Amino acid sequence: MNAAEKRARLRLARAEGIGAITARLLIARQGSALAAIAALPRLARGRPVGVPGEDAAAAEEQALARLGARLIVLDEPHYPPALAAIEDAPLALAVLGDPAHLARRAVAIVGARNASAAGRVLAERLARDLAAAGIVVVSGLARGIDAAAHEGALAGGVTVAVVATGLDRPYPPEHAALQARIAGAGAVVAEAPPGTAALPKLFPRRNRLIAGLALGVVVVEAAPRSGSLLTARLALEAGRELFAVPGSPLDPRARGANDLIRQGAHLVESAEDILAHLPTGPPAEPARLPPARPAAAEAAAAPAPREEVTAPAEPPGDDLAAARAALRTLLSPSPVTVDELIRRCPCSAPAVSAALLELDLEGRIERLPGNRVALASR
Repeated sequence: MNAAEKRARLRLARAEGIGAITARLLIARQGSALAAIAALPRLARGRPVGVPGEDAAAAEEQALARLGARLIVLDEPHYPPALAAIEDAPLALAVLGDPAHLARRAVAIVGARNASAAGRVLAERLARDLAAAGIVVVSGLARGIDAAAHEGALAGGVTVAVVATGLDRPYPPEHAALQARIAGAGAVVAEAPPGTAALPKLFPRRNRLIAGLALGVVVVEAAPRSGSLLTARLALEAGRELFAVPGSPLDPRARGANDLIRQGAHLVESAEDILAHLPTGPPAEPARLPPARPAAAEAAAAPAPREEVTAPAEPPGDDLAAARAALRTLLSPSPVTVDELIRRCPCSAPAVSAALLELDLEGRIERLPGNRVALASR
């Protein structure tokens, strides 16, 4: 991947109103991020889509370089293979530390910020023993269970912190030294650009990365409605193993983990309980984008692409118009899978996919986990 295409993927990742799933579909349809950006005004049918310019992308790259971090985009060699397998894997990641750790077998340990002393001790012990067994421990750098897991892993091996903020804005602030230690011995990962402060909406996005980087998620103390349980749900949707530490029914912090065990999560008392059920690799092959089409100057020298990786052809205009008309009837505020729409629409599958992409860019639909779509709420 050349530097221009890599920068274009960063720009597309930072575009307003375009999520990770839509960005990947755009690249697949147009053949490259450069071509996708050029096609956006036409596909969005006049709806403003804010794509940062070259200068903004270059400034972000320079800011990361000053921090000693590096930018990794989807399909580059260092992009984490387990994360690439989830449907909404981010186009771009900033990594402080050694990105090679992101490709190793990993377990996420998450839990309550207001954790009990016993919960912290157990989280630290689990992390230390997993790290000593060669497993990378992933967590979110938060207070409580997250911090205990990072500390335990640092004592026994390698840990990865996934942060919701920019790499230059450690959160919580008192964990700045811990973040630096993790970067020195493992890696710190951020989807947000440098300068991004802590905002509530960013933490669910961070949680999907925690679940995506790991082969399994361990919940230690979690309230019934908490970010830790969101991470557990995201792990299940990504096909990852789910583990939970049982707790006293008298402690409200144990209710979330106890409920997970009742629903089928593996009960955990030691690292051996986790290792016994941990897969050897990602549950599915990573979803790869088509190789970027060579620029005009390189086209003559470039070998012809293999048939199986060429970008899908643009459907005929009449077929696309018919698909848009049919979708206006089929879509509603209730989510439905794309496969179901294709079955019920009297048009070709490429036309339905292309029409959905245009409706997405126009802000008329929203994409949901599980390859589902629904009419956007207005």
